Amino acid sequence: MKKFNIRKVLDGLTAASSSSSTSAQPGTPKENDAVLETLQSEHFQLCKTVRHGFPYQPSSMAFDPVQKILAVGTQAGALRLFGRAGVECYCQHESGAAVIQLQFLINEGALVSALADDSIHLWNLRQKIPAILHSLKFNRERITYCHLPFQSKWLYIGTERGNIHIVNVESFTLSGYVIMWNKAIELSTKTHPGPVVHISDNPMDEGKLLIGFECGVVVLWDLKSKKADCRYNYDEAIHSVAWHHEGKQFVCSHSDGTLTTWNVRAPAKPAQIITPHGKQPKDGKKPEPCKPILKVEYKTTRAGDPFMVLSGGLSYDTVGRRACLTVMHGKSTTVLEMDYPIVDFLTLCETPYPSDFQEPYAVVVLLEKDLVVIDLGQIGYPIFESPYPLSIHESPVTCCEYFADCPSELIPALYSVGSRQKRQGYSKKEWPISGGNWGQGTQTYPEIIITGHADGSIKFWDASALMLQVLYKLKTAKVFERARGKEEKPSTDIVEEDPFAIQTLFWCPESRMLCVAGVSAHVIIYRFSKQEVTTEVVQLLEIRMQCEFSEADSPDPGGDHTPTSAVPPSPQEAEPPNQLSAGINSSEGPRDNIPCLQVRSSPLKQSPGYQVELVVQLVWVSGEPPQQITSLAVNSSYGLVVFGNSNGLAVVDYVQKTLLLSMSISELSSPSDPCQRQPCSPRKPRQPSGGLCDSNDASNNSEERCKSPTSGSPSPCNSDDERKQNFIEKVKLKSRRFSKTVANDFDGKDNAFTRSRSSSVTSIDRESREAISSFYFCESFPRKSDSQVSPCLLVGTTQGSVMMVALSMLPGGDQKPQQPVGFASCGPLVRLKGDILTMALLDAAGTLLPPTYEPWYDPNASDEEKEKVRRRRPSTPPTSQEGHDAQFAVLCSEKQAKVVAMPSQTCVHKHNITETSFVLRADVVQMAGAYCLACFCANGHIMTLSLPSLRPLLDVNYLPLTDMRIARTFCFSNLGQALYLTSPTEIQRITYSQETCDNLQEMLSELFTPVETPEAPNRGFFKGLFGGGAQSLDREELFGETASGKASRSLAQHIPGPGSMEGMKGAASGVVGDLARARVALDERGQKLGELDERTAAMMASADSFSKHAHDMMVKYKDKKWYQL
Repeated sequence: MKKFNIRKVLDGLTAASSSSSTSAQPGTPKENDAVLETLQSEHFQLCKTVRHGFPYQPSSMAFDPVQKILAVGTQAGALRLFGRAGVECYCQHESGAAVIQLQFLINEGALVSALADDSIHLWNLRQKIPAILHSLKFNRERITYCHLPFQSKWLYIGTERGNIHIVNVESFTLSGYVIMWNKAIELSTKTHPGPVVHISDNPMDEGKLLIGFECGVVVLWDLKSKKADCRYNYDEAIHSVAWHHEGKQFVCSHSDGTLTTWNVRAPAKPAQIITPHGKQPKDGKKPEPCKPILKVEYKTTRAGDPFMVLSGGLSYDTVGRRACLTVMHGKSTTVLEMDYPIVDFLTLCETPYPSDFQEPYAVVVLLEKDLVVIDLGQIGYPIFESPYPLSIHESPVTCCEYFADCPSELIPALYSVGSRQKRQGYSKKEWPISGGNWGQGTQTYPEIIITGHADGSIKFWDASALMLQVLYKLKTAKVFERARGKEEKPSTDIVEEDPFAIQTLFWCPESRMLCVAGVSAHVIIYRFSKQEVTTEVVQLLEIRMQCEFSEADSPDPGGDHTPTSAVPPSPQEAEPPNQLSAGINSSEGPRDNIPCLQVRSSPLKQSPGYQVELVVQLVWVSGEPPQQITSLAVNSSYGLVVFGNSNGLAVVDYVQKTLLLSMSISELSSPSDPCQRQPCSPRKPRQPSGGLCDSNDASNNSEERCKSPTSGSPSPCNSDDERKQNFIEKVKLKSRRFSKTVANDFDGKDNAFTRSRSSSVTSIDRESREAISSFYFCESFPRKSDSQVSPCLLVGTTQGSVMMVALSMLPGGDQKPQQPVGFASCGPLVRLKGDILTMALLDAAGTLLPPTYEPWYDPNASDEEKEKVRRRRPSTPPTSQEGHDAQFAVLCSEKQAKVVAMPSQTCVHKHNITETSFVLRADVVQMAGAYCLACFCANGHIMTLSLPSLRPLLDVNYLPLTDMRIARTFCFSNLGQALYLTSPTEIQRITYSQETCDNLQEMLSELFTPVETPEAPNRGFFKGLFGGGAQSLDREELFGETASGKASRSLAQHIPGPGSMEGMKGAASGVVGDLARARVALDERGQKLGELDERTAAMMASADSFSKHAHDMMVKYKDKKWYQL
């Protein structure tokens, strides 16, 4: 019986309704409906793939010394696990409570997490996507500290009341054995000792438990006799405790910056008191108190002095000094300054056994915004070079683009130039966190992510095979003059800070042309070269884009004047816009003809990679600052770059360094005859002059209009509700400038990445002005009567207008120097609701017609090599027979999508995407050999529509817009890939491809790999004979239900996790899960068989030896009488 598929039926109904709703003019050919569409709903499924970057707001850390896996917990309840380069994993606690502590079950493939909501969870790491096996929620006591001894299944949990409870990690049930605080401290003590801040067992005696209370009391508890052996009292509060491996001494760190060393058998007073950073008075008095030492670790070595590593403890007079990690080794004390505050640190040692010499080799330091690993084995303690992509947030991300299935030679080319930028001085050893295995994915296509940052830098990342590695970094700020002192700021005109921030960028992978637009109304065009050059003079083009104010243009005659687009002067009426007289910047007149940034006048040394071709700057006009650039496009085949804002658009020939066209939106809206604009040479950079940019000359409105993407200002919103309401109001403004690039980060907490000002959200007065929102170069039919395609430019605006501009160029796109280029506005093509977000062109078969491009050539190579490569891509322009349409223009706005047949310019398909929300990002992408339109809405829906019929294929409510960062960084790419910044430091990648979702298990990396646990340290003959070695403890007998009874049911509630064994068997019933389980079982069986073989061989050898000795004895006494013995 054939399986009935409801989705195909729905697809057919949707296609029928879509076809019936299209508005076609009489005479429109019906063959448009016959375009074969291969994409169906079965091709789409949405799921997260991998998360990259530094864990946002980290709170805790743990390390498995056998598996060599690092776990980091965050304040939002997230878990990030790291192994070797490319082995990363992300999982999330449902409650979202902060992770206060993590404990590995060493070499068991499991992890215990303790949260701020007083719950503990057991994670199974033996599967590619970790899951919670058990949870335990404490009801009456708050968890403050956890300790899990090596190779033990009993977890000690200290609480705020000073009690210690014991949990069986196999069943996640509480033992009846409880250490009460009033039994641990002396009976004569009248005050509560405070929360438990430390628990550890004696390395040489598992039956002795060391308990540290916040007040300064340390208790050595005998688990068997259930009483305190010794009590150690000190006046200052305790922050941490560390054992010497022999179990005879321990060290405490205190709130006054002191370290006290105690002998276990001498509880009366400390054996030693030191203040590592305290000034020693000459009269022998007690050193001045210092800041608290938050953590100390005491690690021993066989061949030398022990290491003592501590954080904090600096003197109070070191005001403004950065956080430090102190390494004390023998008589030397080394202070290592960190860039950010220290959250936690761990000393990595060769052995997991606490009773052996530790042999430390590295220190992992978790900072608020970085992860540093220090090599203890080399002089000077150099750091290891991190293989993880943890520098995404080095400067706040302001825009993001994603390119899947790009040319294969790009990644090697970018890597070759980027490898020269690497810092020197790293440790020569391999990265010590080296656990896990890579996934066996079948995806081999190259993927590149480009991020633009607030400091003007641009980073290229290799994102292939679910990994992320930085390839190359470009600093655009090098083009401009830098401020020499704190008082002298480079740009206080329209941006309070971050004047070089990247607002939007355009990259052509085939020609390797890069064009970026910054918040200071500047555009920089870059070419890629493998050779180093020194540019004596940076080519500069200054453009005057002017607005006129008139009462007739105001939507409200009774209100203020609303600025409207002005018609720039033609070459016959005024001098060329880029050949301007000297700017006026005096107290007598308004600022005029002055750019926001000063281009450097000294020679610019440009390393191999992206090199500046041309800098374009918009200038002040009669006291009004230039409007920020809202859209940008480059075409290497024509040698043109086009950009636009609320004043109109400008077309620049970056080869000839000339301005070709400056046109207002009102001119675009009215059809015109072809006009030729004579190219103009760039003006020379103006020499720096005093008082070039004075922020006092600008009005408050102009400053409000052009804020940096990360500039801060006080917000009137005090409560979270007011802040959220304000956020919603800002979203409703739905500016293209907001949705594309530099928008606010919505976050209730103060941090360096989430400041409240933004250039993108402007007043309603400014929003009423129509602005350019998108461009698309193509070869199409500018007019209905055309039968041949010609170069065109599609222009979309913030009020839904789509207009066509015809480009008059030589055949094939070859334009001779000084050859005038003709432009003709063909008037409105169609109108949609809301901002135009994306535009594309399909041929009659529904295949994408990408813009023409020029193959890449090295601009610094010889002329012969240039001519070999510099060939325009051969184009086969489709001709249009009378009555037949040869192309489809795909147009998508914030509200709807339309498909327009060309050249008849009839709307053949139309789809209303959303009525109550609006689209933030839309892209035409390739999927399974066909093309579709992918959309992300502000209400969290991700949708895909077939092309050209606009049939809905996918609609999933995935991610409600709670953060403007998501709005400006969300982007789709080919082959079902997409990404966004889920936090200021992390990139979340998702897929909407069914094939990728099906293969995800194979593509993901493995965290757990079967590794044999190292042998326990040899106790030696005399220690074994006289009992001097480590003493074991039968915890099962002590903590089991038989001996200790049952725990109170009201104390904690057991919650089975979704990853429990029963759930795992159902969830992982597929082939991949069965194979994984079989492989783990085989590995474990192989280990057991190996151990059995070794034992059998030992028994056989012993039997042979016994047989030999018995035979010798028999021979010796065979013929002797009993009295001869």
